Amino acid sequence: MSMYFDIGDETLWNPSNGAGRLFLRQVDVFEAELELSSGIGQGKYWGDPDTLEVDPALYAEFVRGLVAWHCQTGHSVILALSEGFVATAVALARRAGIEVGIPEPEAGHVRGEIRRDAQFPSYPRAASTAVVDALDTRAREMDRWMAR
Repeated sequence: MSMYFDIGDETLWNPSNGAGRLFLRQVDVFEAELELSSGIGQGKYWGDPDTLEVDPALYAEFVRGLVAWHCQTGHSVILALSEGFVATAVALARRAGIEVGIPEPEAGHVRGEIRRDAQFPSYPRAASTAVVDALDTRAREMDRWMAR
């Protein structure tokens, strides 16, 4: 069995149920963290939990907020925990024709300067260029692996 993430009559992603459920559970986590709706909800077959409709306007706002959040954190563990999900969300957005700008690194900015969560030891991370490049590369990889 599999799931369908659709916009209208177009299927953006057709993951296995396991991958789809894991993605949706992570969507819930990041909706709560960002206080934004993802725009992913019940599909055209009401009552079928395996068919989901993606609202492009809400999803665009969600993914843009998610990317900004991810690229602004300097916390190594948070980056590691979120990178795969964020990359998958970006790949899905790109398939939907949603422009997701990967932020340009700030000149001279070093990750780790401002943190909401404590990190020990508190060594600064690599420059944000590395985070931005890694996210973009991972999103492109995810697009190749995601079944339609």
